[in-house]
Amino acid sequence: MYSHRGLGSASLLVLGSALSLTPSNATAQTALPAVTVDAPRAAAARPAARKPAIRASARTQARPPSANPAPSASLTAGITPSVARALLYQAPNGQTETTIDRSQFDNRPSFSVADVLRESPGISVKQGNGPRDIGISIRGSNARNGFAIRNLVIFDDGFPVTQPDGLSRSDLIDPKAYGAIDVIRGPSSALFGNYATGGALNFRTRPGRTIDGVEYGVDGGSFGYLNNYLAAGKKVGNFEYSLFASDARGDGFIQNSWFNTQTVNFLGTLQATPDDRFTVKFINNNLDTRLPLRLSLNQYYQNPFQEGCDMASVAGCASVNLLNNGFNGTRTPITAIQAGLGREDRRTIVGGRWEHDFDNTTTWRNQFVFDDRNISQPTGATSAIGDFPSYNYMSDVTKRGEILGMESTTYFGAFYNTLTASSDSRHVMPGGNAKLGLLQSNTWSDTTNYGVRAREELKLTPQLTAIAGIGWETTHLKGINSAYNYGNSPIPMPTITTTTADRQFQNTAPELALLYKLNPEWLFRARVATGYGTPQVGNLFVLPNGQNGNNTQLKTQQNVGYDIGFDWTPNNALKFSATGFYEFFKNELVSQATQVGAPNASFTFNAPKSEHRGVELAADWKFYPGWRFTAAYTYLDEVYTEYTENIVNGATFSFNRAGNKIPGISPHELTARLGYEQMWGPLAGLGAFVEVQWKDSFYMDNANLLKAPGYELVNLNVHYNTDLKSDYFKSLSMYVEVRNVFDRTYVASANNIANSVTAGGIQNPASVLANTTGSIYAGSPRAFIAGMKLAFK
Repeated sequence: MYSHRGLGSASLLVLGSALSLTPSNATAQTALPAVTVDAPRAAAARPAARKPAIRASARTQARPPSANPAPSASLTAGITPSVARALLYQAPNGQTETTIDRSQFDNRPSFSVADVLRESPGISVKQGNGPRDIGISIRGSNARNGFAIRNLVIFDDGFPVTQPDGLSRSDLIDPKAYGAIDVIRGPSSALFGNYATGGALNFRTRPGRTIDGVEYGVDGGSFGYLNNYLAAGKKVGNFEYSLFASDARGDGFIQNSWFNTQTVNFLGTLQATPDDRFTVKFINNNLDTRLPLRLSLNQYYQNPFQEGCDMASVAGCASVNLLNNGFNGTRTPITAIQAGLGREDRRTIVGGRWEHDFDNTTTWRNQFVFDDRNISQPTGATSAIGDFPSYNYMSDVTKRGEILGMESTTYFGAFYNTLTASSDSRHVMPGGNAKLGLLQSNTWSDTTNYGVRAREELKLTPQLTAIAGIGWETTHLKGINSAYNYGNSPIPMPTITTTTADRQFQNTAPELALLYKLNPEWLFRARVATGYGTPQVGNLFVLPNGQNGNNTQLKTQQNVGYDIGFDWTPNNALKFSATGFYEFFKNELVSQATQVGAPNASFTFNAPKSEHRGVELAADWKFYPGWRFTAAYTYLDEVYTEYTENIVNGATFSFNRAGNKIPGISPHELTARLGYEQMWGPLAGLGAFVEVQWKDSFYMDNANLLKAPGYELVNLNVHYNTDLKSDYFKSLSMYVEVRNVFDRTYVASANNIANSVTAGGIQNPASVLANTTGSIYAGSPRAFIAGMKLAFK
C-alpha cells in the first residue's frame, strides 16, 4: 500500500509532520498534478535567494519520517511551492490516505479499477452497467447507487474527471496506464468541493522518463477476452510526455454482455522557462457494449449467468416490458438479447495547466478542463440519449514560508465549473437492435458550481503539525423536465407536462487535523472534517414510483466525520496502519429502485439522519527475503438514526427505519495477498502470489428483510520479469492468472430494492422481495488469463 513518488528530477517524502523531508535515493513516481521540478536552475536565471529542490521520496499514508530529519531552515529553502502544492493535492497532510503502487498490479491482468482498488482499505467496488463501469465506494459512499460513481471526486493527473453534476464513470480508466493511485478517505469538501462526502481518488499516469521508450502488451483469456495496449514515453530536454492506448474486447460471461472499448490517455509537460511550466492532458474513451438485465435474487439462484435467455420463457431469465408501438398501449416482455440492450458512449477530456513561480516561495497555477460525455444507453424500457459538455476552471496560489518561526504552507484558490445539456429519454420497442420508439421525456439542465478554498499547514513543533482548511461554494441547479403522455390513442398525440427547478445551495466545509510524530516509528493522526453533496438536476424530476414529476424539495446532504489513527513502521520490512472513523450524516441522499417498468429506474430521497462508523486496517509485511504479505480490511457499521419511509399501495403506510442498517453496505471486506519473488540465481524474476477476497453479506432493502449473500474468492498468479540484452529490447514480462480458482458463484453487484406492502399495509416478507428484479449481476466464474509485455528501447 505504499509507494515512492517523484517530481520532475526531484522526489519528495511527505512525512507525518507538515512537509518535513529527508533525503532518499528511492526511485519515484511523478507527483500529480503534473508539477515538475527540474535540475537546479542557473544562477543567472533566478535570484540568488533561489535554491535547488532537494531530492527525496514522497510519502504515503502519512508515514513516519526517518530518524534524522534535516534542519527546518534548509527544508523551507529547499521546497518550491509548486512541489508543496502537488503534494497537497495527491496526499494531503492530516488526511486518511493510501497510495496503491504500480508494483501491486503490474504483474497481473488488471482490466478495470476493481482489480486494483481493493488493495486499499475503505474501498468497495461493485459491477455497474458495462465492462469497466465499476461503482467505487469509499466508506460505503456509493454503495446505494445502481451505476456510475457518486459522492466522491476523481482526478486524473490532477485534472478533474468528475463532471460538475457530480457524476464520474470508470469506463475511461485502464489501470495499465497508471503508475499509482491515491485514495483519500473521509469527508473532503474543504479541499475538493461539492460531492466529496466520501473522499477523492487521483489516478497518476506513468511518467514518460520511467517508460523511456515504447512498451507493447497483450492480455487474453476466458470468455473471449483480449486487450492490446501500448505505452510510450520520454523526457527530452525540458519536455516530458507519456502516451497510453488500449483496445479491449470480450464476449462476457453473462449472455448479452460482449464489449469493445478503446482508450487513449496522454500527458505532456513543458518547462518553457525557469519559472513557467505548461501541462496538457487528453483522454478519450469509446465504448460499445451489450448489457444483460439485472436479476432478482431468486433468478440469480436459478440462472446466474442468464444462459439461454434469448427467450423470455426460460427459467431464471429477466425481461423488460416494451411498448409494442413505441409510445402507448400493449407491452410485451422481452429479454435483453431480444431487445438488443446496451450502451454506445464516448468520453473526451482535454485539459491544460499553466504554473508560474513568482519567486522561490510563491507559485500561481491556472487550470482549464473541457469534458464531454456523449451517451446512447438503451438499458431498459427507455433509452437515455444526450451530450453533456462541461467546463472547469480553477486558479490558486501556494506560498511556502514561515509564520512566527514555524514552517508554513499556505494555499488559496478559486474555481468555477458548469455543465449545460439537453437529454432525451425515448421508449425502447420490440424489434431488436435497441429499436427506439417515441420520446418519453426531455430534460434541459444547467449545473454551476463556484467558490473559494483556503488551507494552512503549520509545523507547531518538530513533532506536532496542525492543518486547517475551509471551502465555500455556491451551487446553482436549473432544469426543465418535459414528460410526454400519449394516452390511449393509436395516434401519437402527446400531452406534455413540464416541471421546472431553480435551486441554489450554499455550503461551507471546514476541516482541522493534527499529526503527532512520537518517534521515527509512530505517527498519530486526528482529524475532523466536513463534506457536502448537492442533488443532481435529474434527481429533482423523479417520483418514488419512477414516474416523472416534482421532487424539487431535495436538500444538500452533509456529513461531519471524526478520524483517529496511527501509522507504525518499526523497520523497512513492516508497515501497519489503523484508522477508526465516525461520521454523522444529515439529509443523506439515498437512491433506491423504483417499480419495474417505470420510465426511471431509481428515485432519490433525503434520509434525515444517519451514522457511519468503522475501522480500516492496512498491512505490508516483508517477513523474509522475497516474501511479502499485504492486507486491506474494512469494517463498516452504517445505520439510519432518523428516517420514516412511506410506501403506497392504495393508501400510504409509514414505517420507522431508525436503527436499521443502510442497505448495500457490506460490514466486512478483506483483500489479503501472500507472494514470493525470486531475487537471485537462474530463476531471478520469477514470482507468484495467492490472493483472497472476502465480502460479507449485506441487506438489500431499507426494512432489512433480504440479504445478498457474501463470498470468498481465491486468485492464483505466476509471473516472470527479466531484462533483455539487446540493441532493441529492454525487458520482457509474462504472467498467468487463475481467478476464482474454486469456481464460486457470487454476487458482483446487488442494487437496493424497494420494500412493498399488501393492501392492508403489511410489509411483504423476504420471500416476496426475492422476486424483485432489477438488482443483481453475478460475478465471473473461474477464468484463465495470460499476458505479456515487451519493452523497446
